[in-house]
Amino acid sequence: MIKLTLPDGSVREIESAQSAAEIIKGIGMGLYKAACCVKVNGEVKDLRTVIDSDCQFEVCTFDSIDGKKTFWHTASHILAQAVKRLYPAAKLAIGPAIDNGFYYDFDLEKPFTPEELEKIEAEMKKIVKEGIELEKFELSPADAIAKLKEMDEPYKVELCEEHADKGEPISFYKQGEFIDLCAGPHLMTTAPVKAFKLISCTGAYWRGSEKNKMLSRVYATAYPKAADLEADLKQREEAKLRDHNKLGRELEYFTTVDVIGQGLPVLLPKGARVVQLLQRWVEDVEQKRGYLLTKTPLFAKREFFKISGHWDHYLDGMFVMGDPYDEEKECFALRPMTCPFQYQVFLNRQRSYRDLPMRLGETSTLFRKEDSGEMHGLIRVRQFTISEGHLILRPEQLEEEFKGCLELAKYMLETVGMLEDCTFRFSQWDPANPKNKYEGTKEQWDEAQAVMGKILDHLGVKYTIGIDEAAFYGPKLDIQYKNVYGKEDTIVTIQIDMLLAQRFGMEYVDVDGSKKTPYIIHRTSLGCYERTLAYLIEKYAGALPLWIAPEQVRIVPVADRHLDYCNELLAKLDAAGIRAAIDDRAEKVGKKVRDARLEKLPVWVTVGDKEVESGTVSVSSRREGDLGSMSQNDLIGKLLDDIAKKVK
Repeated sequence: MIKLTLPDGSVREIESAQSAAEIIKGIGMGLYKAACCVKVNGEVKDLRTVIDSDCQFEVCTFDSIDGKKTFWHTASHILAQAVKRLYPAAKLAIGPAIDNGFYYDFDLEKPFTPEELEKIEAEMKKIVKEGIELEKFELSPADAIAKLKEMDEPYKVELCEEHADKGEPISFYKQGEFIDLCAGPHLMTTAPVKAFKLISCTGAYWRGSEKNKMLSRVYATAYPKAADLEADLKQREEAKLRDHNKLGRELEYFTTVDVIGQGLPVLLPKGARVVQLLQRWVEDVEQKRGYLLTKTPLFAKREFFKISGHWDHYLDGMFVMGDPYDEEKECFALRPMTCPFQYQVFLNRQRSYRDLPMRLGETSTLFRKEDSGEMHGLIRVRQFTISEGHLILRPEQLEEEFKGCLELAKYMLETVGMLEDCTFRFSQWDPANPKNKYEGTKEQWDEAQAVMGKILDHLGVKYTIGIDEAAFYGPKLDIQYKNVYGKEDTIVTIQIDMLLAQRFGMEYVDVDGSKKTPYIIHRTSLGCYERTLAYLIEKYAGALPLWIAPEQVRIVPVADRHLDYCNELLAKLDAAGIRAAIDDRAEKVGKKVRDARLEKLPVWVTVGDKEVESGTVSVSSRREGDLGSMSQNDLIGKLLDDIAKKVK
């Protein structure tokens, strides 16, 4: 008998090996109809997978992340099949599931028009109605390459050739006349994909590199029920209204200029002010928590990055000044991170155990050579500023300092109103491919990940595991956040590093007089300021909380004769540290107030004859509505109280 342990702890027995699909049918046909894939001992598998030994067995429906990805991956094959039926000359690239649907890249003479997308949708409906079975088969690497060449699919050939040296069989999926190179998993047939929508067609460089050909990328989503699709499309329309890339430009927080370059946004006065406020706040909070402020160079010699390992593991992501391969000439690179620079503070003189933990913090400007296809507003850029820090410590201090880093990050994210939407990911190395990307031995990684896992469990952190998401020198806790379209990015990281201190010869004198190598925690507290600004614009739909609003109060005079009184109020607000401005345009009061609302200002006050005579102001709040008349001092007192409380 083969024993299957289900998620609820119950055990189901089968007499002999069966496919996952047959096992699920035995549990219930309702569950089988809803099943997208299974997890066998925690690993996502196809429903076609034969279960022939005792295991942990979990059925994944569309309600689960893995189920959605399987469903959307199958939908991407339906899209590709429809395109090949209508445009046989189109070449297939890749078609993965993403956070909120899927896409497929095609090599075409010209991008699809909206009318052509409608035509493709109609063909997809035919494929779904046909209920075509998906069949998996495998070929040897040589046979797989030969077949793909015969199919005239050059992009698939390239992908296949990269895996050929492993000698492992290459998997394909066939649905009717359509065949695609694919690892799966997939649904059993095309029939369950009943509701779908092709969202847009954009350009995307093959493999994200501008050195390669521009392909046509079709974005789409799909659901088992039409009602779920309608809800998704409605949410996407609402997301457009909050999209920082649109709203941030309209409200004049930032802009981009073609001749400056992609991924190099210009922060306008409002955006620059918000970032300045966040930076000052972070630096003040960190100082109170024992951090020492540093300021280090923006670039360094090639030899410096060779010591740190970035030259070997991160060169493609660095901006290099000079020929990186000409050892006879001096070569520099802009820094992609601050860690090796801050280590020099520790190395400035001999250190003892009394110096530890040493908490170093810096408002760091960094440079990363992101692929052009990855650029997005302020969320993914090539130059950014980050609240970076490194804690150098004794091994026995690791858990307490890690806890402090996590508490600091949670405090920061909660204060700006983002923590409730965050998730946590324990990012680990990929032991199957250690040499190309990672420093250290398997034993060192096992130790680092075991220590970090113990700390996370002890602190009660609920996390998912991300394989092959670790830094090249150690595992990390990534705090994840999604933009309005559901695309997930890392906003804060806390990393354990047991390797780089040794590379730089970092030692401290311990209690017994012996020299020891310290551990290092790499961390951010609020992360990248540009990305944080983008998320704040999206979360609050541009209506930032009072304490970080670039303009907190707008003073609206009814007539020019009220300007002296308005200037008196402005001076008092300024003296109290409140950011205010007077709208002295030759416009009617109604328009000035409407503009204040449209600019999403927290507070605006109007001043007329009555207010001048009584020494008051008429106050309106975006959050609280009409507050009526109050004295200047009462207004200032209320504002200062709300700012101190960081009212949302």
